[in-house]
Amino acid sequence: MVKSVLVVGCGYLGLRVATLLHARGDRVFATTRKQQRLVELRRLNIEPVLFDVLTPTTLPQTDVVVHAVGLDRSAGVPMRTVYVDGLRNVLACRNAPRFVHVSSTSVYGQSDGEWIDEQAPTEPRDESGRIVREAETLLTTDAVVLRFAGIYGPGRLIGAVGLRAGKPIAGDPNGWLNLIHVADGANAVVAAIDRGQGVYNVADGSPVLRCDFYSYLAELIGAGFPTFSPIGDAPNRRINARRMGEDLGIIPCFADYRAGLLAAYHEEYERS
Repeated sequence: MVKSVLVVGCGYLGLRVATLLHARGDRVFATTRKQQRLVELRRLNIEPVLFDVLTPTTLPQTDVVVHAVGLDRSAGVPMRTVYVDGLRNVLACRNAPRFVHVSSTSVYGQSDGEWIDEQAPTEPRDESGRIVREAETLLTTDAVVLRFAGIYGPGRLIGAVGLRAGKPIAGDPNGWLNLIHVADGANAVVAAIDRGQGVYNVADGSPVLRCDFYSYLAELIGAGFPTFSPIGDAPNRRINARRMGEDLGIIPCFADYRAGLLAAYHEEYERS
C-alpha cells in the first residue's frame, strides 16, 4: 500500500530515508530551510516543503511524519531551541496519524561499560543528552522513538579530519563506541514506519573500543597513530539493539565498524 510520508529534516539521514521511500513507491515530502535545496529535492522526485521548525507554518497532510532534525552548528541556534522547541512546533502543526522520531542513545548515562537495552534508565550525564531526553518526553505514547548510536558513512568518517591534522581524539581510548552505518540506519527508519511500536535502539550491535576504531580509521586514511585526550566522567556503555532485529527485521548490512568504514572510504574515494 502506497503511503504518503513527510520527512522533517532532510539531512544526512533524512535524505536517505526519503530516497528509499520514493524508490518503493511512496509519495514523499521533505522539509528544507534552504531555498536552493528545492530544486535538488525535486530532481530526486521528492516534494519539497520550505519549512523551519523554529518558525512553523502549515505542513502537508500525510500518513506518516518522520522527524529527523539535526543540529546545524553553523546556524548559531542553541541545541535546546532546535531539539525541544522545534519538536514542539512540529507536533503542534503535524497533520499525520503516525509519528516516527529520530532520537539518540545519548539519553543513556551509564558509564561502566554495561550492555544497555531500551528498558535501561535514561539518566544522561551531559547537557546534550538531557536535551535529547527532554525532547522525547514531548511525544505521545503512540509515537515510535528510534535511539540512534553514532551515525557514520560516506561523507561522515567520524574523526577523520582530526586524525589527519594530528589532533588528539576526545575520550577514553578504552571506552566503548556504538555505531550504525547510515544505510542501515535509513533501513531501520523505513521499517519503523511500517511496523514499529515504542522505543528502539538503532546500532550495529557490535560496540568497538575507541582505540580500535580510530587506529583502523587512521590506517585506512593514511594518518598517524591516534592519540587520546580522556574526558572526566563520560558515558561508557554498550548498546543492545536486539529489539531492532526482532521487531523490525533489520540485520545490518555493515555488521561492524571495519566493514562499514571500508565501504564508506571506498565510496568517498570513488567520488573524488
